[in-house]
Amino acid sequence: MNNPIIIALDLESADEARALVRNIGGACRFYKVGLELYAAAGRSFVEELLGEGNQVFLDLKMYDIGETVKRAVAQVAKLGAQFLTVHSVPQVMRAAMEGASGTQLKLLAVTVLTSLDDDDLHEMGVASSVAELVEKRVRQTVEAKVHGLVCSPLEVAKVRQMTGPDTILVTPGVRSAGAAVGDQKRVATPKQAIASGASYLVIGRQVTRASDPAGEVNRILTEIVG
Repeated sequence: MNNPIIIALDLESADEARALVRNIGGACRFYKVGLELYAAAGRSFVEELLGEGNQVFLDLKMYDIGETVKRAVAQVAKLGAQFLTVHSVPQVMRAAMEGASGTQLKLLAVTVLTSLDDDDLHEMGVASSVAELVEKRVRQTVEAKVHGLVCSPLEVAKVRQMTGPDTILVTPGVRSAGAAVGDQKRVATPKQAIASGASYLVIGRQVTRASDPAGEVNRILTEIVG
C-alpha cells in the first residue's frame, strides 16, 4: 500500500519541524506546511524538506484577485511542492490553474474548513448547510478542472461520487478512535476515511505529539489495512 499519510507540521519554528521530521524518518515522507510554519520559516524550509527527498503539501489557502493568485501560484510551482491549496471560488480556481499550467504542481480546492459546522455557517450569514455548501463547491471545482479537493472525511464519500476516481481527495479531521479531536468538528478514523474514498489523510497532533511519532505513523498504517 502506498502511504496515504501527510503529517501536518503545525509548529512554530523550523527547528521544531526539523526535529519532528528526523524522529519520523522513513515512516512518512510527505509533510504539510501551513501558514504558521511558512510565515516562520518561509520558502527556504520548504526547499530544505524537498531537498531531503520529502514531498510537501503547501497549505496556504490562497484567496485574492485573479492576477495575484495566478502569479503567486506560479512562484509556488517553481519551488517543487506537490500540492497547494486555494479557496474553491471559481475566479480564484481559474487563476490558480493558469499559474500552475505546465508544471507538476497539483492544486487542491478547499471546500468548507473542518473546524466549521452548520451553526458556524449560519453565524457567517450562509443559509446552506455544510453538506449543501460542500456539494456546490465540489461542482464548481470540477467545472474549473482543479486537480483535487480538501474535504472532511464525513463528506469524502459523496465528494468521491461526484468527482470520479481520478480526483485527488485530501482529508484533514482524521483521528484514530480514542484520539483527541482538538479544534476539528467533523472527524472520522483513518480507516473510515480511506474506505470512503480519501486519497490522502492529513494527520497532526496524533503523530506530532506522540512520544514515538514514527511508531504512531506505523500504527495508523496498520489500522488502515487491518
